[in-house]
Amino acid sequence: MLSLLLQALLAAPPGDLATLGVVLGRGPARSVAILQSGGRTRVAAVGEPAFGGRVLSVDARKVVLDYAGTRVEVPLVAPPPAPAPDRRPPTVETRAEGPTAPRTMDRREVERRLGDEVPRILAETTVAPVTEDGRVTGLALTRLPEGTLLTDAGLQAGDVLTRINDTAIDGLPTLIALWPRLQGAKELSAVVLRNGQPVSLTISLR
Repeated sequence: MLSLLLQALLAAPPGDLATLGVVLGRGPARSVAILQSGGRTRVAAVGEPAFGGRVLSVDARKVVLDYAGTRVEVPLVAPPPAPAPDRRPPTVETRAEGPTAPRTMDRREVERRLGDEVPRILAETTVAPVTEDGRVTGLALTRLPEGTLLTDAGLQAGDVLTRINDTAIDGLPTLIALWPRLQGAKELSAVVLRNGQPVSLTISLR
């Protein structure tokens, strides 16, 4: 009896499980969910495990997970309203391009901040695909929320993200789908185009 109860508890979804965002791919199997529970954030594609369950489907309003044969629907949390756009003319920074000094961050602190900042990042970050000869060659970060992990990692509004850990960024689904593979990485590296010049950004996680 006790073992059955323990099994049921382990198979139950966390009480605070929430869907922070979704990225819809060209087909149902290529969609990705951004889930949160216990202050931790996970990115999982259809068929992948997350917080004790397995993602069955992702659509624009909800994510469906399987917990030991029980289907659980987790609705998409509405992000906070984005602030009014800044209508001041953009400033242009003049500084040397090229590799920047590696930054060091604490892994637990990064996970904590992700849990706190993902809703704001989703609400305030805007990206646009950059194409060349009809194919996507990067994502232009047209707007970034200041004071978040994104800017602390060295990213700037106007950067074009072209590569992360040797993976070419050919669209938003590729970027989001990278997250599960990066969770155990000791180092994160990105290449961006800034003012037309490549810049390398590196973060060491301790």
